[in-house]
Amino acid sequence: MRAPSPAMAMPTGTPISVAFAIAASIVSMIVVAAIVSGDQSPKPRAETTKVATGIVFDDANNNLLFDEGEKPLPGVRVSNGRDIVRTGDDGRYRLTVSDDTIVFVIKPRNWRTPLDENKLPQFYYNHKPKGSPKLKYPGVSPTGALPKSVDFPMYAQQEPEVFRAILFGDPQPRNQKEIDYIAHDVIEELVGTDASFGVTLGDIMFDDLSLFPSLSRSIALLGIPWYNVIGNHDINTDATHDRFSDETFERAFGPSYYSFDYGQVHFLVLDDVEWTVSEKSGKGGYRGGLGERQMEFIRNDLAMIPEEQVVVLLMHIPLVDVRDRHELYRLIEQRPFCLSVSGHTHHHEHRFITNKDGWKGPKPHHHIINVTVSGSWWSGAPDERGIPHTMMADGAPNGYSIITFDGSKYHLDYKGAGRPSSYQMSIFAPEQVTATDAETTDVFVNVFNGSEKSKVEMKLGKQGTWQTMQRQVKSDPALVRLYEYEKAIKDKPWRGMSKPKPSTHLWHANLPSNPSAGTHFITIRETDMFGRTHVGRRIIRVLPNPN
Repeated sequence: MRAPSPAMAMPTGTPISVAFAIAASIVSMIVVAAIVSGDQSPKPRAETTKVATGIVFDDANNNLLFDEGEKPLPGVRVSNGRDIVRTGDDGRYRLTVSDDTIVFVIKPRNWRTPLDENKLPQFYYNHKPKGSPKLKYPGVSPTGALPKSVDFPMYAQQEPEVFRAILFGDPQPRNQKEIDYIAHDVIEELVGTDASFGVTLGDIMFDDLSLFPSLSRSIALLGIPWYNVIGNHDINTDATHDRFSDETFERAFGPSYYSFDYGQVHFLVLDDVEWTVSEKSGKGGYRGGLGERQMEFIRNDLAMIPEEQVVVLLMHIPLVDVRDRHELYRLIEQRPFCLSVSGHTHHHEHRFITNKDGWKGPKPHHHIINVTVSGSWWSGAPDERGIPHTMMADGAPNGYSIITFDGSKYHLDYKGAGRPSSYQMSIFAPEQVTATDAETTDVFVNVFNGSEKSKVEMKLGKQGTWQTMQRQVKSDPALVRLYEYEKAIKDKPWRGMSKPKPSTHLWHANLPSNPSAGTHFITIRETDMFGRTHVGRRIIRVLPNPN
């Protein structure tokens, strides 16, 4: 989308979806506290604050401007990153802003914000009169004085009770070549998806933030709105304070934390990556944390969400590794329908947070650590397309998830990149075994989307009986074998695999004793935590006992 004429053009660094007039507002002075406590330098300085005002409206003629006869939208939430207000009957809001504030609208159900040419939701206005600090990767250009009216156009749409969303964990390309891997391995097969929108759960890049637009252009081919979570590889690592570490992300995608409604679900996107710089050494590093300002936004946001509404937290670093998570626990643990999703660790896991981690809710909290698009950072031998197999360290293939919501119910589907949707497990067993050795022969099954709530069973041959397999948290022997094989190859022209680590979705059993000789199917049946059944098979030869 482009502004209709030069006279309507907006300041550099401002999403073109936010219509506004020229500047003027009321000035007062306050001191803006540092966002993150800790040993950091230098601290942000005192800043001037002003009052931002604007209107949220139904943009009937789709020109991004509030025109005579267009309908203002009352009751819509707007935030400055800490406070949240609702628009009045006239569709207007008022919020204080500093010289480093992003004002954003919280998309309500059955409405959408404008999308740019890359299908990125344009729901925010970056107010940085002097622009971002000078950094290796550019941030927001100077936006100039605060506009007289910061307006948010909206468009009506139908949002059903049953809908799907795509979840990408850590695409993490180092360069354009790896963006091409993503395009061919994942995006091409998703063309025509019926998902309502998609989300990248952080580590959109692998440190080279200049590549944000290129990946966005590829994902945009799916034709659906795409939201982004900030990851530890998406920050400005030359920033002197956490406050300035998100500047390039803010230029590309807007605020690093925000929320929106779709259907009956409230999505709360969190920035749980804190950048710290030591005053003594000057060295920077990241940790999992939310910080005081963001926590205030979360409190204000959830206070406006009915207790019975489904709430989904989207973040990068898993919740159990966030330093101030217990404060967040207190805000969500009494909600009957709340789950959270992260990426970061490059394995797939359903984790159930209990009182062992300080959770005080009546039932464990379901946290999903999502499969990664990049698998093990685009490592391993290439396939016939030239794309690394990039098997994750838990033995599951790289890929993505599709989450489906239906009222207060949901289920998660695991999709291996380049694999049929029925491919939900890998089975490790020998090619052949003698009948007498069967009962000491190991069979391992890696159920990629399995959890401690899964029931996994095995039977041998058509006439066999089902036997329950036992979950074991250990490295997948199939992956160990592949790792050792590739590690032994000298001067390999590809990036070496990640070392295998224990999988939380591995099951084991021995074959039944004295099976009949012949060629048989080993059949595996998994009933997952959502009550659905998945089946996998592997052929094995049973040899007659030697004379």
